[in-house]
Amino acid sequence: MRNIKRIHKLSFQLLGAITLSLIVSILVIMPVSRLISYFIDKHDPENLSIAVYYSLAVIIFFVIITTFIATFIILISKKLRYLKLVSNSIHKIANGEIGLTIELRGKDELTQLADNINYMSKELNDKFEKERALEQEKNELITNVSHDLRTPLTSIIGYLDLLKKGHYSNQQQLQDYLEITYQKSNRLKILIDELFEYTRLANQDFKLNKNVMDIGDLLEQIIGEYLPIIENEQLLVNKLIENSDFKVFMDVERLVRVFDNLINNAIKYSDKPSEITISLQKKENHSFFQILNKVEQPPSQDINKLFERFYMGDTARMGKNGSGLGLAISKRIIELHSGEITADYQDQTIIFQVKLPLIKDNEYDLKNS
Repeated sequence: MRNIKRIHKLSFQLLGAITLSLIVSILVIMPVSRLISYFIDKHDPENLSIAVYYSLAVIIFFVIITTFIATFIILISKKLRYLKLVSNSIHKIANGEIGLTIELRGKDELTQLADNINYMSKELNDKFEKERALEQEKNELITNVSHDLRTPLTSIIGYLDLLKKGHYSNQQQLQDYLEITYQKSNRLKILIDELFEYTRLANQDFKLNKNVMDIGDLLEQIIGEYLPIIENEQLLVNKLIENSDFKVFMDVERLVRVFDNLINNAIKYSDKPSEITISLQKKENHSFFQILNKVEQPPSQDINKLFERFYMGDTARMGKNGSGLGLAISKRIIELHSGEITADYQDQTIIFQVKLPLIKDNEYDLKNS
């Protein structure tokens, strides 16, 4: 919401213009009155008809009104021109020129009106731009979903057609076809599940199921579950978790998904053998989680493109069976927790960082009451 300043300068300006117009009218009528008096004295007042007196009164009244109006219009002409400019600008905005701004002149109510119209025009333009971007994203989403779903589906149909027609030479080939069909079906299920999850999270009305938990304890548990997998992949874990309270108001299930995704990415794309570093630190009122792993080459020129939907970096990454939605889902989950997730690449090391707000003691009591 925007604070509206109360300004009354225009009222004083109008009162000033009226007062000055009256003064000018009085000053003008004085010589006119003298001329009329001279005219009456020149002629015998008793010989003048009532019609002449009425005519002289009309002349005086006409001079007063004309002088007042002319002076008043001259004094407020700038305001009238500015008012016309504001009116024309509103007409243009109403006819589709969204984003149009009006030049601000002075510091009175008209200027404030123009400023409010500029604000409204900018807000409307931002909303229309956002709607256009959402429409484009929706079209891209449909295109990408169609492509990503069609690929495994085509393979499944192809292999099922071979099985249906009996185009296999022996039992081993039959098992191979069944195994490929099963893998492609699982791939299709993962894509559909992640698409469904992303769509749910993107809904503005979606609500998290939040509770207060210590993110340090949660990470210790997740890392412990992954240790056998990491060691099996010829990787070592360098764990740097501060001995501190990391209480966060979180949806545990969805934050686990974020950390699972980041750790799985590190396992998949790390040079082997190498080391994965996982750290958790407290800075002011936020927790900072980092995961670092060595890679052969940067996954993208713009590392933060990894958070875009269906973006999976270079061709080598495409063979990793990623859905292209994992990091986009993670980003949305972190945003719903009022946090930030970023990526960086330095010295053949990719770094993911998650920043989350911590709960203060008084907030902790309030959340649990």
